[in-house]
This record gives sequence, C-alpha cells and structure tokens, in this order.
Amino acid sequence: MRPDGALQTFIDDVESVVGGTDDEHEITKRVADLLSALLAGDYRLPPEVTRPSNDHHVNYPLYIAPDHGWCLAAVVWNVGQRTPVHGHETWGVAGIYSGSEHEFRYDKPTAADAGRPLKPAGENVWEPGQVTVCCTTDDDVHAVAAVGDAPTVGIHVYGADICAIERRSYDPATGAVTWFVSDWDTPDPGADGQATGRS
Repeated sequence: MRPDGALQTFIDDVESVVGGTDDEHEITKRVADLLSALLAGDYRLPPEVTRPSNDHHVNYPLYIAPDHGWCLAAVVWNVGQRTPVHGHETWGVAGIYSGSEHEFRYDKPTAADAGRPLKPAGENVWEPGQVTVCCTTDDDVHAVAAVGDAPTVGIHVYGADICAIERRSYDPATGAVTWFVSDWDTPDPGADGQATGRS
C-alpha cells in the first residue's frame, strides 16, 4: 500500500522518534501521542485494509521499515473474534480506528512462574480514537476481542516487523507456552467485504 499524505507524515514522524532514542518507554509515549493526533484528524484508511475475515483476525501491513526496526499495521477482528493470550517480544502502540476492543491483560510470567496459571492484570474496553501502549518488553501479555455489532479495526505500531519475529502464545490456565510467527494478510482492492490470502 502506498501511504497518502497524512499517513506518510505519520510514518516520517515515527521514524524520527524511533531513530532518536532506544528508550522504548519514551518511544511508546511519543508514538502514542502521534497516533492520537492521526486518529483525531479523521484520517481514513483505504477500505481494503479494513475488511475482516470470517476465519481469523487479519494483519494488513501499512508500512515496514527497511531495516525491519518497526512496522505499522491495520489489524481487523470480525464480530466476536478473540485472540489467544499472547505476547509481542517488542514494544507496541495500538489505536482504535473503528469498532470496540475488549483487552484482557496478564502479568508477564517470569522463569519462577513456569507451569503456573497466568495472573490477570485487568481489563479495558477501547473505543474509536483511544490509544494505548499495548506492550513493552517488560509488560507484554494480553488477549483482545472484538465487541459490539461491527468489526474492530485498529492501527498498530510495533518495534519490529511483527509478522517476522517469534512470539509467545500462552494457555492462561496452565501457563504453557507455544511459540508462533504471525502472517501478513494481503489486501485486495477488488474484494467484496472479506480479506483474501495470507503471505
């Protein structure tokens, strides 16, 4: 996807932030401010990157830095879809473009917690225009679900190519860990309401 003016400005601003410091807490604060401004400015995503899938939530790449040091994605959940409990292994900032997202947070397990149930750390329902720091490497475990009667579309910024790194999925009842790598989905301008294949 070729970024338009508003999105290209956002990308340039994030690139400046990421290139200016290694402090992920400073990065996420500043990126959250930039994303809040983008959403408040009534930015409109192309329709092809807002389409859900009936089978799984979808990850549309909006921008991947040439060095894979960060990425920008449109993430779409169809009504009722929910992710497994998972981590990110990097920092991330998420803003709600449309729909509503219910987030379930957990304390990040330590080596001493192996084999124990995850500890819930709270819940939030995020609405359009709201932005959250969804993860830093020391606070990184959650599940999210689309709530309401319309798909949920989020604009996410991550500190890596999120579909190129190994990440953890958790069984919250046992603490068991499964490693996985996500896939990017391919937007199709000619599709009729549904996402197409995965890359």
